[in-house]
Amino acid sequence: MNGHGKSDRPIVPAKLPNKATLVAAEVMEGSGLTKGNPKQQNARQTLRWESVQSALRRIRVAAGKDRKKRFTCLYHHIHNTSFLWEAFYALKRDAAPGIDGETWEHYEENLKDNLEDLSARLKRGAYQAKPVRRVYVPKPDGKQRPLGVTTLEDKLVQRATVAVLNAVYEADFLDISHGFRPKRSQHGALNALRGALHGKVSWVLDADIRGFFDAIDHEWLLRFVEHRIADRRVLRLIQKWLKAGVLEDGEWRSSEEGSPQGGSASPLLANIYLHYAYDLWAQKWRRENARGAVHFVRFADDTIAAFQWKKDAERFLDDLKARLSQFHLELNTDKTRLVEFGRFAASSRKSRGERKPETFAFLGFTHICGQTRTGKFTAWQHTERRRMRTKLRELKLELRRRLHHAVPAVGQWLQSVLRGHYNYYGITSNSRALRAFRYHVGKLWYCTLRRRSHKTTLNWKRMERLVTRWLPPARVVHSIYTPKQLVMDLR
Repeated sequence: MNGHGKSDRPIVPAKLPNKATLVAAEVMEGSGLTKGNPKQQNARQTLRWESVQSALRRIRVAAGKDRKKRFTCLYHHIHNTSFLWEAFYALKRDAAPGIDGETWEHYEENLKDNLEDLSARLKRGAYQAKPVRRVYVPKPDGKQRPLGVTTLEDKLVQRATVAVLNAVYEADFLDISHGFRPKRSQHGALNALRGALHGKVSWVLDADIRGFFDAIDHEWLLRFVEHRIADRRVLRLIQKWLKAGVLEDGEWRSSEEGSPQGGSASPLLANIYLHYAYDLWAQKWRRENARGAVHFVRFADDTIAAFQWKKDAERFLDDLKARLSQFHLELNTDKTRLVEFGRFAASSRKSRGERKPETFAFLGFTHICGQTRTGKFTAWQHTERRRMRTKLRELKLELRRRLHHAVPAVGQWLQSVLRGHYNYYGITSNSRALRAFRYHVGKLWYCTLRRRSHKTTLNWKRMERLVTRWLPPARVVHSIYTPKQLVMDLR
């Protein structure tokens, strides 16, 4: 107490508003921060993100409560500038431009006006989708994969539409589907397949749909979308993308079927198509026709079905061909295989005088019947050799192009290449392939450096120091073990 009868302790409010609350209040009231201040921009961006997430959350809740509900009012979210703003900053900044040549950096220079103009065109129905630019990228088997490069505004609108539709369809999609879905990846599909192969499985059907993205029937696709989406404006928007056509070698071609790979909406539309054409039917077939255990794993159009009995697998294959034909799809007979695989495959084939079990490839990995140190069955997942050879061939050409670049610059680039390789292929049971890839990358770099001069003094002993300095060691990024199990296994 002081001489005036008051406490010396400072008076503290019961609850102080946090910084975000104060900033938000200032922005809403239009006072406080100076125009153009970064804190004000960050606060507005935060509020914009929160409003978008709140709207998507409401859609998810409504879709989850009633699986038969048809949404009649979604279009106002798509042309909302907050949705478009979030979609713009979700795009890749270095992506190739479409036929109009518009780049991310140039569009951002006048972003506010551009988004308001795009929103106005969407509101009054004046938005028109532009044709996609056809490009080809090499596949691991030597063939060319056709891709469609869409314009930036088309990517922008597609991204906003996908965000809204994902909130609806994530309540419907089954667990067997792993491709191009939020919080799902190739490694989730690989883990699901690995778990299935360790169960009651003796046969694996590796099914490949011939030219799936180019064979999607537009009429069937729209009928599938209408099961959940009754907003005619959203349906017309999808029709615009499907009918935009393809520009190849300066010539425009109409697209009566198919959805070009490369657009933001294409993976979601493909998932919707296969959800009704394959996933729901496969689940029903398992309940009504299977005599033994059956497991399904699908990533986009790559499908694996694992069976306990061969008769189930053969019956499913026949029924699958008939099912896909209803939706203008067909299996690629050259790539679709029925493989004996599982814990009893090795012993049963040996009793018949046959060689060791066959392998199959899925998502860049070759799946092999193997054994643990204790003799138990396990499914090994190794890097597919064809993909590794293709990648090393590409690295060889790029190293030759960087022949006279500084060693530290090339080392940093190779470092990023290896880290990206480990992030995808760094899974349990694939350590040997990771070490082999690192070794071959080092050898390619060594051969490239020795080509700089015929008087080079570089030998492998000196090269090993460069390899140790710049090439990160192989490591497993995605482990199926807990830390305690991993230590016990290494012992």
